[in-house]
Amino acid sequence: MKLDSAGLEILSRRQCVTLLVSASIGRIVFTDRALPAVQPVGFVLDGEDIVIRTGIGSKLAAATSDAIVAFEADEFDPAARTGWSVTAVGPARAVREPVEIERLSGLPLRAWTRGGYDHFIVVRAEQITGRRLSPGPDGQGA
Repeated sequence: MKLDSAGLEILSRRQCVTLLVSASIGRIVFTDRALPAVQPVGFVLDGEDIVIRTGIGSKLAAATSDAIVAFEADEFDPAARTGWSVTAVGPARAVREPVEIERLSGLPLRAWTRGGYDHFIVVRAEQITGRRLSPGPDGQGA
């Protein structure tokens, strides 16, 4: 097991993808009017691509089309002092092809809020990194 300078376990790409599959909510980081913005989103993986569904006129849809974005998902148990965090970085694109829209519509991606969600954003995860916090020998986190 490889540890970083803070004592957190460095996860392999494969471990990161497995953890992402287990999550349903993440955060997408994008640029909004030249400033960093973060928005929670529901997502699913399509292979290693991150698929998000949003409204076609949303700020997220406009800001992420053909942009480099970051995506983060995590899970923590404060009582046990355990958890993990995975970050992916890559280009985001709006899905415009009817055949791909139909295929992505079949993925188990449900909306968490009300409103129209007829627009898909796909993030190609070119870089995926992750860390895991595990209990130390004394039962405390690293």
